[in-house]
Amino acid sequence: MRTPVIDNLQYARFSPRIFAQMREGGVDAVHVTIAYHESFREMVLNLEQWNRWFETHPDLIFRGTTAADVVHAQETNRTAIFFGFQNPSPIEDDIGLVEICHQLGVRFMQLTYNNQSLLATGCYEDDDTGLTRMGRQVVKEMNRVGMVVDMSHSAERSTLEAIEHSTRPIAITHANPHWWHAALRNKSDAVLRALTGSGGMLGFSVYPHHLAGGTGCTLESFCGMIAEAAERYGARHLGIGTDLCQDQPDSVVEWMRVGRWSKVIDYGEGSATNAGFPPMPSWFADNRDFGNIRNGLLAVGLSEDDVNGIMGGNWHRFYSESFGPA
Repeated sequence: MRTPVIDNLQYARFSPRIFAQMREGGVDAVHVTIAYHESFREMVLNLEQWNRWFETHPDLIFRGTTAADVVHAQETNRTAIFFGFQNPSPIEDDIGLVEICHQLGVRFMQLTYNNQSLLATGCYEDDDTGLTRMGRQVVKEMNRVGMVVDMSHSAERSTLEAIEHSTRPIAITHANPHWWHAALRNKSDAVLRALTGSGGMLGFSVYPHHLAGGTGCTLESFCGMIAEAAERYGARHLGIGTDLCQDQPDSVVEWMRVGRWSKVIDYGEGSATNAGFPPMPSWFADNRDFGNIRNGLLAVGLSEDDVNGIMGGNWHRFYSESFGPA
């Protein structure tokens, strides 16, 4: 059986059209965001929506909870959908909800979005105080039940402390190296060396604010960056996490950045000119374009084995090692 194609982060406005595009693009598994600032109950409502989609489109998608589901998706020509949070809001202040959320199918949780949380510091805060007391306890609980610690939006010290404190490899599901593009959300060489050196995974993002050149970023530049990252950190620790926000209205950006904590709009990235979703690069508009990334990686000289790993094989291995109890 061929190596799977896995996108380890999307927050699209999902629909039957997008599910069909996943199949056209040969995407075997997608990690989807089901919570930003939602409470536990609000997150459950999002799960209800996904259950309706699974019921009405069983020929296209089904809920994934284990690495074996990726293989099942390939065998049945469908896409396995894995759930994750981009904020710990759904666990509220209750560590017991970590296990409950895992039982509901959640496999990834960011310890922060952009702000300080009860667990750690987000990347837009001025002062990074690292993991909190609750944060250390929650990481331990996530390790126990098999929920992956995700530090995609977290600040430097907090990320390094999460890597050190976690007894299982963690993930940065959607970001790029800061040495390629100095966006606040991209990650330093020190973080990426610590991440990959401990067996963790980095998913490369195609969200334009994370790309050198933004919307105008070329496929060659993006794939050249991945090739350099493979030299620095080892190709087996790399994958794709596009951060695809397809079909989302611009009002969703306000929800992502502001939630309920502020009366004024904070778009992040240091500038209000980033209001709304930027146009995607020409070589990646939707799930049908993963072949462009594969071809681009081969064109910059990566081996077929390394490309297969980056396109999904590495995430599949990580799933098999991470989603069960310790």
